[in-house]
Amino acid sequence: MELKNVILEKEGKIAVVKINRPKQLNALNSETLTELEAVVDELALDDNIFAVILTGEGKAFVAGADITEMKDLRTIEGRKFGILGNRVFRKLELLEKPVIAAVNGFALGGGCELSMACDIRIASAKAKFGQPEVGLGITPGFGGTQRLPRLVGMGMAKQLIYTSEIIKAEEAFRIGLVNKVVEPEKLMDEAKALANNIAEQAPIAVKLCKAAINKGMQCDVDTALAYESEVFGECFSTEDQKEGMTAFVEKREKCFKNR
Repeated sequence: MELKNVILEKEGKIAVVKINRPKQLNALNSETLTELEAVVDELALDDNIFAVILTGEGKAFVAGADITEMKDLRTIEGRKFGILGNRVFRKLELLEKPVIAAVNGFALGGGCELSMACDIRIASAKAKFGQPEVGLGITPGFGGTQRLPRLVGMGMAKQLIYTSEIIKAEEAFRIGLVNKVVEPEKLMDEAKALANNIAEQAPIAVKLCKAAINKGMQCDVDTALAYESEVFGECFSTEDQKEGMTAFVEKREKCFKNR
C-alpha cells in the first residue's frame, strides 16, 4: 500500500511510525486508519524489528478523529467508523513488539485513545491530553471508555470523559496516564533510547511478558498466574534463555538471536 498519511522509518532494531497530516493536526480519517493498520500488519511480520515508536508529524500527536469526515455520518456509518478505529487500535495493542507513544503535542479524542493503545507513553512538556467527545455530542469511540479507566481509575476517567477536560502533560503524569514528561527537544531521543533498550533484551521473553500482562489485566488473578507459569516455562525452550543465563554465569556480554 502506498502511504500518504503515515510515515514508516526503520532504524536498526526499532521502527518509527509517524502520523503525517500536520495541516489537519494529524486528525484520523478512514484513510489514515487504514494506512496505520497496514503498517502495523507489516511490523508484525518483520522479524528484525523489536520495538516501535509512534508519534505525530508537526505540532500535534493526533488531535482527534477527523470531524470533517464524521459530522454527517449516520448511525450505521458512525458504527462502522468506530469499528474501524477499534480494530486498528486493538491490532496495535496486541502487536507482539512493545510500542512507545512519543506524544509531541495534542493527544485529544482519538489521539488520546491511540496513545493508550500503546504500551508506554512519553510526553513532551507541551503535550495535552483529553477525551472531549461529549462536547461534540458523541462518546469516545476508539477505546477511550475502556482503556482510560484501566489506566487512571474509574473515577478520574469518568471525570475527564464527562467534562471534556483537557489536561497538561504534568497532570497526565500525575494521574498515571503517561510514564514520563520530558522537554520537547528531548522527546525523540528519550523514546529512541527506551526503544533501543527494549530491543536489546531477549525478544521472545519481551513478547511473552507483553502477552502475560495484557491477558492478566482481562481475567481473574488465578487464571493470570496460571498463564504466567505457562509463558515462564515456555522461555526454557528458547536458545535466548540458555544464552542469557550462560552469559550471566560466565560474566560476559549476552547475544540474543530471537530463537
